[in-house]
Amino acid sequence: MNLRNSNIGKLRSQRFDVLVVGGGINGAVAAAALAARGASVALIERGDFAGFTSQQSSNLAWGGIKYMESGEYLLVRRLCMSRNHLIRSYPSTVREVRFFTTVQRGFRWHPLILWAGTWLYWLIGNCFTRYPRLRPKRAIQAEEPVIRLDDVSGGFEYSDAFLYDNDARFVFNFIRSALSYGAICANYVESLGARRVAQAGDHEWHTQARDTTSGESFTIRSQVLINAAGPFVDAHNRLSGQSTEHRHVFSKGIHLIVARLTPSKRVLAFFADDGRLFFAIPMGARTCIGTTDTRVDSPQVEVTPEDRRFVLDNINKRLKLGQPLDERDIIAERCGVRPLAVWGGDGSERDFLQLSRKHAIEVNRADRHLSIFGGKLTDCLNVGEEISRLAAGLGVPIPHPGFRWYGEPAEATRREFFHQAELMKLDGYTAPESSEPLSSRLWRRYGAQAIGLLETIREDPREAEVLIKGTEYIRCELRQAARREMIVTLEDFLRRRSKIALVERTEVIRAAPGLMEACRILFGGKAQQRFDEYFGHPGRPAEAT
Repeated sequence: MNLRNSNIGKLRSQRFDVLVVGGGINGAVAAAALAARGASVALIERGDFAGFTSQQSSNLAWGGIKYMESGEYLLVRRLCMSRNHLIRSYPSTVREVRFFTTVQRGFRWHPLILWAGTWLYWLIGNCFTRYPRLRPKRAIQAEEPVIRLDDVSGGFEYSDAFLYDNDARFVFNFIRSALSYGAICANYVESLGARRVAQAGDHEWHTQARDTTSGESFTIRSQVLINAAGPFVDAHNRLSGQSTEHRHVFSKGIHLIVARLTPSKRVLAFFADDGRLFFAIPMGARTCIGTTDTRVDSPQVEVTPEDRRFVLDNINKRLKLGQPLDERDIIAERCGVRPLAVWGGDGSERDFLQLSRKHAIEVNRADRHLSIFGGKLTDCLNVGEEISRLAAGLGVPIPHPGFRWYGEPAEATRREFFHQAELMKLDGYTAPESSEPLSSRLWRRYGAQAIGLLETIREDPREAEVLIKGTEYIRCELRQAARREMIVTLEDFLRRRSKIALVERTEVIRAAPGLMEACRILFGGKAQQRFDEYFGHPGRPAEAT
């Protein structure tokens, strides 16, 4: 908590070139890009970083193959290039994955036409991934015997990408990068609105902020204000007197996480009863299934019995399981909205399912204000680049305009880390149930900071022990999180810095040996309070039974 408290003190006392409101993927990349290029940047998030839309994705970084049907080939081209760029820039984190798709008889497109479409998709993406393959029924039976073939006319296989860790962790790494370049970031700080104030012959933004953990209010001063509040962009613009041409409409999507359905590491893709793509996505020892696409009026959504039934019915129709899945098999749920950017109106004049996730940035040059609408994780590096360019046009000083602000550390740093890890036989500490060597996992999660973890383990090998039984988190990672990751609640750690709450039932986590020691490392004297808040808070969703 010392880092967060220190940053709140700086938010009160300093004047910034830019204040970013919102700590989801759009806000995180905006802060990282601007801070790395020399601007003085502040970022606030009213909940935890990546605590809303950015923690509810499918964990896919895909090129938008579904937009080909609506003829948005330029968007598909841009998203494919963005996906390729992510894979090159984050080879440990964003990895190619095969999608295995089956087509029901009577579907609106013949499998051969869809297969041809995957070749066009591959070509649009510069042939960067493995090439598509047509899969007749006998090949599907041999390669994925779990798939029900009763009403299947054929299938095909193609590639996109996925996040090895969870989406919220990916977003937080951009926050951590922004911090490393001098940005002042704080979670659980809410913007109550902003106004332009005359100052020394010019104007600046005064944003009224409130620390939601203490209730204290203060003012943050900045030259430029960036509204990256995700689905709350429209609401914050109203608080700040901004009028825009774009608006958001909302689509609710849910995923259910169950025990692993197939040993394959492919994504199983189907066309659901409503005609849209529907996935069974590998998640270690679990499978994430979904998603829905339901138009809603508010960003505040929850999983309904109808949502669960839609997902369970679709997966049970398409897979041959020993027993059909029911609600007792649900380990965890994800539920969030996709903020879809529309120009004017409310989007009702268009087929809702055809609205794309492309982003739009509106600029009010007179007020030095930017609003980011829509977007998707795949396109995040483009958002950071665009924000950096637009902010420079609003007078934000950018001393290092060409600096590469994203990507894994330099190859020399990587070699040094793995050389040290090999010399100290780090992988010998890997837990038996781990899905990968300890060295690979520490490098992927912490990059250059992982070298400091090696030093800690050398000094005391007990720091390499798994602390929470049933997870892969070792003791020194918890200490690292307590120092550097601004964890305020136990959910911040279990759900966003890690994915423990996505892959284990609540009662298993509660009983895990070492959990209370982890709480003491993270929260000191407030360990029991944070434990009780997480497991006993009346607002927490009930465990599916």
